[in-house]
Amino acid sequence: MPDLDKIDLALLSALTRSGRASHATLSEEIGLSPTACARRQKHLEDQGVITGYQAILGLDTLGLTTTIIVRITLESQNEEALRKFEQAIAACPSVVRCFLMSGSDDYLVTVLARGIEDYEHIHKTQLSRLPKVARIQSSFAIREIVNRSVPLTALG
Repeated sequence: MPDLDKIDLALLSALTRSGRASHATLSEEIGLSPTACARRQKHLEDQGVITGYQAILGLDTLGLTTTIIVRITLESQNEEALRKFEQAIAACPSVVRCFLMSGSDDYLVTVLARGIEDYEHIHKTQLSRLPKVARIQSSFAIREIVNRSVPLTALG
């Protein structure tokens, strides 16, 4: 783990709130010159602490009003089954996250859909066709409570 000082953590915190903030804005917020901010940001990128920037989309405005958490259990947990499943799930356009898990479920998958009917279609055409799947259990999110980036308080 790279050594992060208070200034690095402040810079990361500011960037998680606004990845498009200018170096001038960042410098005012964390108390460094714009040049020093740029240098630190570049260093964090080079170290792999910052791996990219992305837009946070308004899912409702795009019609993606339903979030589904899907628990998947495979027929077998051998290396070939895991590899085939992971290649196939990565190609599913409705899947936004997939975790290999410990415990009773092998994978935890997040799917975005336009509604229950859309999810039924996704289930039939994407999820139920995944290789080596023994069981699929779906839960519908009622409301999002917390959605944040890395909790920087855990680092400092």
